[in-house]
Amino acid sequence: MELTDDNLRTLSNYLQHTLSPDVNVRRPAEKFLESVEVNQNYPLLLLHLVDKEDVHQTIRVAGAVAFKNYVKRNWKVDDDAGDRIHMQDREAVKQLIVNLMLHSPEAIQKQLSDAVSIIGRYDFPNKWPDLISQMVEKFATGDFHVINGVLHTAHSLFKRYRFEFKSQELWTEIKFVLDKFAKPLTELFQATINLTTVHANNTEALKVIYNSLVIICKVFYSLNFQDLPEFFEDNMKIWMENFHNLLTADVKCLQTSDDEDDAGLLEQLKSQVCDNIALYAQKYDEEFQPYLPQFVTSVWNLLVTTDLEPKYDLLVSNALQFLATVADRSHYRYLFQDVNVLTSICEKVIIPNMVFRVSDEELFVDNAEEYIRRDIEGSDVDTRRRAACDLVKVLSRYFEEKITEIFSSYVQVMLQKYKENPWQNWRDKDTVLYLVTSLASKGQTERHGITQTSQLVDLTSFANEHVLPELQKDAVNTLPVLIADSIKYVLIFRTILPREVVVGSIPQLVRHLTAYSQVVHTYAACAIEKILVMKTPDGSAMVKSDEIVPVAPSLLNNLFKTMNLPGSEENAYVMKAVMRSFSSLQEHVIPFLGELLPKLTEKLSFVARNPSRPHFNHYLFETLSISIRIVCATDSNAVASFEEALFPIFQGILQQDVQEFVPYVFQILSLLLEQHGSGTIPEPYMILFPCLLAPVLWERPGNIHPLVQLLQAFVQTGAAQISASQKLSGLLGVFQKLIASKVNDHEGFYLLQSLVEHFPDDNLSPYMKQVFVLLFHRLSSSKTTKFVKGLIVFFSLYAVKYGAGNLVGMVDSIQPKMFGRFLDKVIFPDVRKISGRVERKIVAVGITNILCNCKEMMDGSYSHLWAQLLQTLIGFFELPVLESTLPDDHYVEVEDTPGYQAAYSQLAYANKKDHDPLHGVSEPRFHLAESLHRLSVAYPGQLSPLLSTGLSHDDLAHLKNYLLAADVQIV
Repeated sequence: MELTDDNLRTLSNYLQHTLSPDVNVRRPAEKFLESVEVNQNYPLLLLHLVDKEDVHQTIRVAGAVAFKNYVKRNWKVDDDAGDRIHMQDREAVKQLIVNLMLHSPEAIQKQLSDAVSIIGRYDFPNKWPDLISQMVEKFATGDFHVINGVLHTAHSLFKRYRFEFKSQELWTEIKFVLDKFAKPLTELFQATINLTTVHANNTEALKVIYNSLVIICKVFYSLNFQDLPEFFEDNMKIWMENFHNLLTADVKCLQTSDDEDDAGLLEQLKSQVCDNIALYAQKYDEEFQPYLPQFVTSVWNLLVTTDLEPKYDLLVSNALQFLATVADRSHYRYLFQDVNVLTSICEKVIIPNMVFRVSDEELFVDNAEEYIRRDIEGSDVDTRRRAACDLVKVLSRYFEEKITEIFSSYVQVMLQKYKENPWQNWRDKDTVLYLVTSLASKGQTERHGITQTSQLVDLTSFANEHVLPELQKDAVNTLPVLIADSIKYVLIFRTILPREVVVGSIPQLVRHLTAYSQVVHTYAACAIEKILVMKTPDGSAMVKSDEIVPVAPSLLNNLFKTMNLPGSEENAYVMKAVMRSFSSLQEHVIPFLGELLPKLTEKLSFVARNPSRPHFNHYLFETLSISIRIVCATDSNAVASFEEALFPIFQGILQQDVQEFVPYVFQILSLLLEQHGSGTIPEPYMILFPCLLAPVLWERPGNIHPLVQLLQAFVQTGAAQISASQKLSGLLGVFQKLIASKVNDHEGFYLLQSLVEHFPDDNLSPYMKQVFVLLFHRLSSSKTTKFVKGLIVFFSLYAVKYGAGNLVGMVDSIQPKMFGRFLDKVIFPDVRKISGRVERKIVAVGITNILCNCKEMMDGSYSHLWAQLLQTLIGFFELPVLESTLPDDHYVEVEDTPGYQAAYSQLAYANKKDHDPLHGVSEPRFHLAESLHRLSVAYPGQLSPLLSTGLSHDDLAHLKNYLLAADVQIV
């Protein structure tokens, strides 16, 4: 693509179309841009378009967004796909982008700044050493639009230092940055502070100046996070004195008006200062000690003078976190130990910041999803309540008796106020429930809820007196905040409360599924799901299916009704509760499925038009999967009913290429096909089969595992049909693509093992030599632990299926004496790396066959390796699995790949169970003993000398035990 005006106009038109609300206009434009992005000069065309002032701002911003996404997709070089960006383009982009970003309008500057930070993640500092110098020299311009652009980029580039694990590479990079950036940043900080005085009466100038100070403080936090840099330690006085001045500054013209809800610059700056001093108090307390008292005083004053408006939430939250950090350090604890100080903190800081405010009530009613995220999903890290709760926990850790005594009196007073006038004083009880929940919960996990408690109240008595009565009231829509609090109490303390209280609450929770409040019915669904998944110490379900059957009609009816309530049409918590209810009820759910399955398929049709809730969609597909499993377990012919209901929807999903759903469809098709058993693949599946081999489907990472799973189901069900349709070569083409990839080679082995296991020998034999050549080529070009493990398992399976002599002959036909080198270089050093019950069994049986059923090993060219191979097999049985890796292991292990990704999510209820191709062999050690016995019969008197000279004393002892256990002997 040349940098011509015609190409710029064409690019501009396609970008315009990507903004169209009409999917028929938008989708082709997006596809076109995806297809041309591999062309040379494409990123430069985008940047030139973004830089053209005569192009409409909307198109320029769209171009900047497209460029950022292009960089995000392609800048990292993928081992399998290769470099999708031409080297000249990479260098040209780095030459252009910093200056272009700095003189662009703010909306474009932000996108390009993000792009710089993405490029920096991969290229900085080694491949982009002059980036910092390019940025620092802009500080001298005095133009704050440019300076703020540099600071935003620096913040974006350096903030990963807050999260990365310590390493020599990280230290080297941070040192490189500090050497070039710490001094200019400090000088800029001082100069900007001076400008606050120079422009004290110029409101517009102060806004720009204070905006710069906010970003400078953020960059300071990132650069100081890993360790205290020497430069900042030497210049701590400059930074801390100015931080203190900023924390106590009262700039009237920057104060927000009463009707503003968002934090102003002053609040943002003071919040960041609190973050910075909390970092120093926590990590560098010895160096920070001289400055601490004045900050404690100032933060205390700030807390008692700041009111309850939401715009101050982040500031108050960070200020409280600073106090919690200080209280947690042993040599500052004396500041808090006096009972009067603790009382003052509780009265003036903690209780006021735990009160349920009008703004919280508005959030509860008008933005229930955000309220839920904060309240039970843990995204409340920046809220007053969470920060006050954290401070309480720190104080109660060291002064539990005093804190419990102080709060106990508050709890009694507030409960009494509620009792006197529930309608007017419900907020008091809400504060009590929040206080009890936060103070009583010392240890908590998502799976088990609270695991430790403190002594503020007796949790069971409190539940019986103050929680369950709220749930037992007839009206489910009265005082919804308190109902939600009460459900949350049961949810959080479910492992601490007696079983009869928890299980006994299920009917009340089912009743509250009909509540109009989205928070209430969501909490009810969440609590039901968490209770149903609870286990007893022996691992069985705490709530038995027989206990759920009586409430099943109302439970299922109410759950599905809830999905018709406003805001909960795609409520993930409700769908997860549906899934868990089906799982708990098992066959007891079948009578309800006639009514419920049409509702599920209708919901699937609806969400497929515009998938927007990944968790809801996941649980919907899980629910369909478990329905198929439950029904087909009792009646395998019922699969036809599911196919009739689901195929039209699946056809639409595949035709419209709904990317989010395609992997799910493949998984459920696998599940449905497996229900047919082996024999014949139904016609609708065979019509689909050639489409599954199309290369375009295999280009998306999220499709690969479900597609392999589906192809395995095809092979397992009807290998003969596939062979008759001349599609075996297509399957082997898929294998060839997968085996060449470091990321997906294990999927190639899964597919190949299915072919070997299920296809007739005469179908596969013409192709097998080429398969072996491909495997050895990959072994020599890119030897990784994962590939070696897959290769050993496959060769072992091949030896079992076709005979060990066939395996040796095949390997040696590629190159003479190659099998001996394979034993020496792969089997002997790496076989102990094999993990997994089925994999280890296949390898053990395969090696046993090589030892005992292979003439070349016993009296042929490899007889000198026989004893060593037996010794290796005994070590495989008796020694621990090896964890060592190979030099090419820069990939993700298959078992380490997260189950839930944006591109692919494994359905637990559609997942294949571990398939054991050698189920006839119960114990591999016995199989070895019996095989050695048969070999000794065939070669009388020859094995004993081999064993006595070739095995160590320990290995002989182990072998003797195997022979004894199998009740056989060497003759």
